Amino acid sequence: MKVALIAPPYPLEEAPSPPLGICYAAAACEAAGAEVEIFDYIVSEYTHKKLCRRLDEFMPDVVGATSVTLNFPAGAEIIQTVKQHNPSIITIMGGPHVSFNAEETLRYFPEIDAIVIGESENTLMKWLPAAKDRSAWHDIKGLAFLDNDGFVTTGPGEFTWNLDSLPLPSRHLLPLSKYKALGFPISIITSRGCPNKCIFCLGRKMVGFKVRYRDPVLVADEIESIIDNGFERINIADDLFTANKKRVKILCEEILNRKLQFGWSAFARVDTVDEETLEIMKKAGCDAVSFGIESGNPEMLKRVKKRITLDQSRQAVRACKNVGMLAHASFMVGLPGETPETLKDTLNFARELDIEHGFHFLAPFPGTTVREHLEEYDLEILTDNWPRYDANTAIVKTSHLTPQEMEDFVTMAYRPIIERWEASKQRYSEGTCTPEESLAVESETRLQLIYHILSTDLIEEIGHFQNTENDPVRQLSDRIAEKTGIDESFVHRYLQLWVGKNYLACATDDGRARWFWMPNNLPR
Repeated sequence: MKVALIAPPYPLEEAPSPPLGICYAAAACEAAGAEVEIFDYIVSEYTHKKLCRRLDEFMPDVVGATSVTLNFPAGAEIIQTVKQHNPSIITIMGGPHVSFNAEETLRYFPEIDAIVIGESENTLMKWLPAAKDRSAWHDIKGLAFLDNDGFVTTGPGEFTWNLDSLPLPSRHLLPLSKYKALGFPISIITSRGCPNKCIFCLGRKMVGFKVRYRDPVLVADEIESIIDNGFERINIADDLFTANKKRVKILCEEILNRKLQFGWSAFARVDTVDEETLEIMKKAGCDAVSFGIESGNPEMLKRVKKRITLDQSRQAVRACKNVGMLAHASFMVGLPGETPETLKDTLNFARELDIEHGFHFLAPFPGTTVREHLEEYDLEILTDNWPRYDANTAIVKTSHLTPQEMEDFVTMAYRPIIERWEASKQRYSEGTCTPEESLAVESETRLQLIYHILSTDLIEEIGHFQNTENDPVRQLSDRIAEKTGIDESFVHRYLQLWVGKNYLACATDDGRARWFWMPNNLPR
């Protein structure tokens, strides 16, 4: 059986890592005996024509897609196109959005044959051998579909309690050289599960409240493989990496004993860290920890069931500073009952902590407590336009705040940061900036360059030409500079870097140059 899994378009501005969930799903399909390809439209342009061409080349029996709420419409539209192109293909979707919006999704998009609910691996391994026998679907846990009797769900799938029994994610199916050029960290998980009950989060419902851990030795094996493949930075994407301090210490000691050199970051709660834990994390290469603090108002924290205190946040940040760890705090705007006073408390607390921080707007995703029990809260959801669920604009209101007032608050909160940034860019243009400012400004331009190259398939489009010079890199940079409007010398510098790191390569034949992204060398 052939299976094509689709990573639908996702904004590059949202700093996507190589998609981990779809790689775990691909590994499950391979373990079930399928031949698998991933159609990645995160780091390449999506077009109807391009999709249909790949379908004709690969000829899959099954096409699956995964998505979060933000890019669900894009994923569903791709599945529609697949079914229209070849109605015999069996289609399936997974991910948090469809897991908690299954019936509506199936009725609105009849081109989707089935939905995987929750954790996917066990369900996929059981479903694939029976994919062509719809009568057998009723006996497989973790599915939702429509039949003559209407909507059918077989209930949540079974969690994999022994995570070490899962095959490692099939990253070899991704265009990894593009992700390396993009420059964001690659993600891994060392555990699944979240014991907390925050009303705006899906973690507990997707992966369960009981934390399941991977063997630290096997985690280190995976890290070593990733480093060997040329990735220099890793993000540990556990819902709560520091849930068990003893285990954190064991993993860090394993990393240190192997002398693995890489930078990494992790998510933590302010009530789960101390200086001893942070110190060994830092020795093992961790240089940043992200805390979801959400609000600077104690009553608001209780309302959203965050179960932390402001003093715990202060202590966690102080511990980070004492060991020299970068701390980042995330705050949420538009929580139930939000008022001008609670927002003022949040802003004051963010400034008191004196660390890097960001503000995000509440996005009440399907399946969250706040959405499912909306009547219990001072909150009104204003849209189900799913692409707006990116936490970058206000899509709710409370009895005391309009969406515009929420957005005005964030604009005001960011104003000093934006003014400092604009001043840095001005000094850069004048040649008077510090080395740190120069690096930051050039990093922004580099991102603009790689965004343009990846989102328009620019290498594939203009990377074939008559080789009239001894320097095909210069010829390519000239062509890219013309397309992007970015200074040619800047483009040339990064193309040389990517060639030197074996992300990009050029083949010459009969006087013609052909540029291409390097294939993977990760083991299958």
